[in-house]
Amino acid sequence: MTIHNSKDNSFKRILGNHAIFVQFLKDYVPLDIWQDLSPDDIEDMSERFVPLFQSSREADTVKRVRLKGLETPCFIIAIVEHQSTIDFNTPFRLLRYITLVLTEYEREANEDHAGLSAAKDFRFPPVLPIVFYDGRSPWTAVMNFKNRTVMREAFSRYIPDFEYCLVELNRYKIEHIVRFKDELAVLMLIDKMDFRDKEEFLKAFPAYMKEMGLKIPENLARLMEDVIRVLLSRLKVPEEQIRETTDLIREKEAARMFDHLVESYFEGQRLAQEAKALEIARNALSEGATVEFVRKITGLDPETVKNLSAQFNGE
Repeated sequence: MTIHNSKDNSFKRILGNHAIFVQFLKDYVPLDIWQDLSPDDIEDMSERFVPLFQSSREADTVKRVRLKGLETPCFIIAIVEHQSTIDFNTPFRLLRYITLVLTEYEREANEDHAGLSAAKDFRFPPVLPIVFYDGRSPWTAVMNFKNRTVMREAFSRYIPDFEYCLVELNRYKIEHIVRFKDELAVLMLIDKMDFRDKEEFLKAFPAYMKEMGLKIPENLARLMEDVIRVLLSRLKVPEEQIRETTDLIREKEAARMFDHLVESYFEGQRLAQEAKALEIARNALSEGATVEFVRKITGLDPETVKNLSAQFNGE
């Protein structure tokens, strides 16, 4: 999910894992070209490009993708947005990324064969820009760079004309996410808790896990553990209960893990409410409130309130 940065780092890890990244493309960017795509076909190039931007973009990622049967790769630029305030300059940010990627591709091509990019039949590779947005408010930034330009009608033929692929989590129903039945679906569901009544959602979570019948493979267990830890921290689940929950991943008890998640969350809520009630009771008793009045406003049992009262009265 300092929480914002942690969440950025979590999604950077998600997109940095090529098995999960393949799931992301197949689930949310459904193109026929991904059909035979495997994690080994992907190369992460983020470190070449992200540092060139002055602003910190911890979760931005750039991938080179080798498509089976084709000599020319394609590139994918994925931007993750968590802010409640929409970045309306997203089309221009992506245009800058696209330009950098194509410039680097041309440089490498000319290194291998001097002057290759000047040849008549030289072609640049396709670049797919993607924005993943998990904010609560609808995404309202324009999706085509042309629509960010004044006098676009008069200069239509001369303005860069491209559209980015928007994956807006708020638009996906839970049933849609569950049907993917993969590790990414689990992370998406937890992230989606921000959109709904958390208690209602958590009560239904074990049923989602049962429906997916998911078995978390060994090579993804650590990633799932780390990311779920951050997402549960956002829900203010106590650290000890988070540790007990994520330990079950290593034990390959995914379904039981989410039973425990539900128990952990509600226990955390109960303890938080109890602590708040005790604080209110102490403040009220210190001001001279009666035991009966404090019991009514806090919901604490009479014995607890009497013991607190005795402490203030030196009994």
